[in-house]
Amino acid sequence: MTLRDDVRALLTRRGLAAHRDRGQNFLVDAGIAEAIAAAAGLSPGDAVIEIGPGLGSLTRALAARAARVVAIEIDAGLVRALAEEGDLPAHVEVIHADALTVDLEALAARLGPGVRVVGNLPYSVSTPILRRLLDLRSHLSGWLVLVQREVALRLMAVPGERDYGSLAVLHALCVRLERIRDVPPHGFHPVPKVTSTLVRATPLESGPLDGPDEVADLLDVERVVRAAFGTRRKTLVNALRAGLDPAPRGDARCDSGPARDRPPRPRRSARAGHAPRDRPRRRPKPHARPMSRALTSRFRCRSPWWTAAARVASNTR
Repeated sequence: MTLRDDVRALLTRRGLAAHRDRGQNFLVDAGIAEAIAAAAGLSPGDAVIEIGPGLGSLTRALAARAARVVAIEIDAGLVRALAEEGDLPAHVEVIHADALTVDLEALAARLGPGVRVVGNLPYSVSTPILRRLLDLRSHLSGWLVLVQREVALRLMAVPGERDYGSLAVLHALCVRLERIRDVPPHGFHPVPKVTSTLVRATPLESGPLDGPDEVADLLDVERVVRAAFGTRRKTLVNALRAGLDPAPRGDARCDSGPARDRPPRPRRSARAGHAPRDRPRRRPKPHARPMSRALTSRFRCRSPWWTAAARVASNTR
């Protein structure tokens, strides 16, 4: 019997089925499960948080390499199946919880330093989970996620590419990304219509947003970047003006007074390599540092998070 046959039999025996609304596609290729576990780079003393264990195919492969595995599963039926028929080692703990709301920081603290996250993420929740992991980067050694290839392209896009957006910007500020491999649809049950991609993220040793306020700073940067991407047909200044009213967190170092409503002086944009009212699709690829200085001067903001955000926003479109 193959692993696919075992999964089908277990689902039938327990009256379970993959929920489309939860994006459930169970990993049924033992070779792929072993390859994912190997790519996690685990040592015998490491601890792992697994998001979405399903029926335990990857969980068992991780448990063979790690000292502790805590698996978070939202489906109560799958939690019972894993507890009663999952054949899981004693050092595996299954938690019935939602990965979007569970206290991951407390869980990482309980498991100790060096904890990693591994997960097969459904498309519908992959972006919010990835965003949560960025906030936890100082508590994690890294994470390895299996996502739809569309999400992976958005994660790893660079300026000028069609898929480049806020997701790529935020990750570039916080982590180093590696595309490990693609996983074909036949590795899952039920068979999806799309290919998945395995991506590894490693927190930067000295990122531009590191510090005691890194979570709040990243939130502020996110607001700037989303404003820049939110209306791509507008000039960058107008897009930021529309998306940043009022100033993020009421930062006293950001002046939202009358000067903010005036168009930038032509020489500022010219120094950055752009005409004052260029549209994003007409502009050449900007030089990040001079354009960030122009944006900083335009919005009269000197806080550290703005410096990082303006530098990134100048490369957004």
